[in-house]
Amino acid sequence: MAVLKSEHPQDSALWPNVAQGDFFDSYSCPTTLSARDAAEVAMQFPWWASALLKLRNALMAPFGLKTEAEGIKVGAFPILSETEDELILGTDDRHLNFRISVLNSNGRCHLGTWVHCHNLGGRAYLAAVMPFHILIVRSLVGRIERAA
Repeated sequence: MAVLKSEHPQDSALWPNVAQGDFFDSYSCPTTLSARDAAEVAMQFPWWASALLKLRNALMAPFGLKTEAEGIKVGAFPILSETEDELILGTDDRHLNFRISVLNSNGRCHLGTWVHCHNLGGRAYLAAVMPFHILIVRSLVGRIERAA
């Protein structure tokens, strides 16, 4: 499997959001899929990732955090912008804002995740989900690679 932790391309629409202290990571793989097709493949979460998302929603609902996104979505996440080469998904909430970039560049699909925490709750949440985030994102990028 050729999934690599990688630098997210500088022409991504995510970069203007990034500030000091924000979380940003990116994984990539070779693909011939369009950004939209890659996003569609990736956001069909495996059963275990869907189960973790349901658990997250059940645990966070009492705190008033969003558990269901509105708008046109790919998988569970609303589309915020789309070009031929990049799809941006994400949402803003009380504790943090997050964006997912699915970007095609030079024969590779990059899946970048940006998170801006608003408060201590956001930082605690990010720390709690980080081990799962890495497993999920690597799995999603692997799905893109296998689908190409």
